[in-house]
Amino acid sequence: MTEERAFWLAWAQVSGVGPVLLQRLQQHFGTLTAAWQASSAALQAVEGMGTQTLEQVNAARSQLHPAEFLVSHTAQNPYFWTPADSHEYPRLLLEIASPPPVLYYRGIVDEGENQGSKALIGIVGTRSPSEYGKRWTRKISMALARNGFTVVSGLAEGIDTEAHQGCLDAGGRTIAVLGTGVDIVYPPRNRKLYEQIVEQGLVVSEFPSKTPPDRAHFPRRNRIIAGLCRAVLVMEAPTRSGALITARFTNDFARDVYVLPGSLDNPRSHGCLGLLNKGATVILSEGHLLELLGSLPQIDPAPAAFEQLSLPNLEPELQQVLTTIASELMSFDAIVQQTGYATGIVASALLQLELLGLVSQLPGMRYQRC
Repeated sequence: MTEERAFWLAWAQVSGVGPVLLQRLQQHFGTLTAAWQASSAALQAVEGMGTQTLEQVNAARSQLHPAEFLVSHTAQNPYFWTPADSHEYPRLLLEIASPPPVLYYRGIVDEGENQGSKALIGIVGTRSPSEYGKRWTRKISMALARNGFTVVSGLAEGIDTEAHQGCLDAGGRTIAVLGTGVDIVYPPRNRKLYEQIVEQGLVVSEFPSKTPPDRAHFPRRNRIIAGLCRAVLVMEAPTRSGALITARFTNDFARDVYVLPGSLDNPRSHGCLGLLNKGATVILSEGHLLELLGSLPQIDPAPAAFEQLSLPNLEPELQQVLTTIASELMSFDAIVQQTGYATGIVASALLQLELLGLVSQLPGMRYQRC
């Protein structure tokens, strides 16, 4: 298993190789060790292995020795999981179509959380909540903690901070998913909260140590929050909130989305009201939420397998754009022409497909399937 772990880590360094292509490589060759050692001709037989990606793979194979890289990387990042560590890697995250090939962590690992026997519930929302939003986030997170649930959020200001702190104040466990390396505190004012979480819970990230914050990282963080959780609560969110990205991922992963109702007069609630209009479930009190969570189906005790993953149920526009992109590169203009969609729709679809790990962008506004 240690050898296979080294090859998961090695493949994760190759530009253009995303989680879905890793899945296909593992299915085709049996192990990523065998895939790394395969000929170029054999690799080209795998769907999504285009010419440009194959060049990146061959360049990496000529420069990187997996066993040596595992040793040097572990010296800088001592705690991480890969899907090869299937008994440790968070099970619900392993079941999505684009699990991170490497997941770093700091803090106290709970085997029940990773195996799915202890439910993880996400709480997300705006960085600038109202007093109503902050108060109800604290009440909900404390109720979840007192009833044995683990609260997951993103360590951001506002709703995230209230969710983590309320859980800790009630003596519960909380997990912070970061858009930085696990050694970077962002925002810096949350350092004390970060230290509490490391002592009483867990901090996780798909980014290695010393990775600074970047706008592009946070939608990827939101995907992990959704992937870890049985359900996600959106407490307060305007129409352009990143919390809505988390809600969309949650829905794509066939998990439940719950929403705290807000006022029509409060712009911070307009995103939540939009989710309710699309079919999300309203929560009316702490007790009502606990009733809803009590009806969640039990997880099958059989272990998850990476090779059994399936693609999410995509919206029609996303599915059409994905279908249009062949295994070779396609330009943005060619995708627009072949789909017949407006440029804004195609751009939005490509961004969402990138976040799901299904498409990668190369220089010159060219795209290929991962």
